[in-house]
Amino acid sequence: MQVIKNNSPTPFTEPQTVLVTGATGFIGTRLTSLLLSQRVEVRQDVAIGCISDVTDWAQSLRGVDAIVHLAARVHVMKDQSDNPLAEFRRVNVAGTLNLAQQAAAAGVKRFIFISSIKVNGEQTQKGRPFTEKDIANPLDNYGTSKHEAEEGLRLIAKDTGIEVVIIRPVLVYGPGVKGNFLSMLFWLRKGIPLPFGAISNARSLVALDNLVDLIITCLHHPAAANQTFLVSDGEDISTTQLLQYTALAMGVSSRLVPVPALMIEVTAKLLGKSEVAQRLCGNLQVDINKARQLLGWVPPISVKEGLRRAVKAYL
Repeated sequence: MQVIKNNSPTPFTEPQTVLVTGATGFIGTRLTSLLLSQRVEVRQDVAIGCISDVTDWAQSLRGVDAIVHLAARVHVMKDQSDNPLAEFRRVNVAGTLNLAQQAAAAGVKRFIFISSIKVNGEQTQKGRPFTEKDIANPLDNYGTSKHEAEEGLRLIAKDTGIEVVIIRPVLVYGPGVKGNFLSMLFWLRKGIPLPFGAISNARSLVALDNLVDLIITCLHHPAAANQTFLVSDGEDISTTQLLQYTALAMGVSSRLVPVPALMIEVTAKLLGKSEVAQRLCGNLQVDINKARQLLGWVPPISVKEGLRRAVKAYL
């Protein structure tokens, strides 16, 4: 366990001490940095290894006011598990609820759970974004495990009085991003022609700094208690625009070939890559009006600024 202290006067009444799980990851690193800059003591457990229903959090929870639970089992390429759903449940459900139960017993006031938009589903109709009121419709093991964890946390909040805040991000991008977004940066920098010059879909993304800003808002805003929030940049863009904006930030030509979306989808289906085509050509929009109205939260940076920061770090 690692404790980072900042002895300057804190600008908040609370929380003064925050436990961040997954603190060394993509989101956790940035969150920890900003919390420290705001004179909050951050406790980060870097030796958990395997989170489950038997993990002992006693030492990590001592004196903690709030928790941001980022650590999770995420998508596993070529999963070798005999029962992948059971593995997701072991970490993301049982592990999360075990931490929340121990936190409530230790007197922690607020538990912020970083869930996923996959709890809502995989796609929307254009112009009809997901909201917090929609019936959950997870379609994969990861989304199912996050949904089950949310349901369990709500019960714990009801039984114990700990305040639970659930945040469902869409695709997060920013400095240090990995996965498909990193691949996109590589392709653009190499000047590889891409067949995505005629995609007119609409997708919500969230810049790392926007997500972290909402997390910090939810740490201390009274109205966030026991609420669920969807989060994005508040600007929906097409795959074509994403590539164009990113190339512009990189100072290179996007070199996009205007192949019809239907042709891409049919080809992908033939190759057994329908899910990839859906992410590239389909719609996934979220409505963030609840966070705006209840918390007065506004994304501090635009999509273009978020992409600029991601590209700068990449280069």
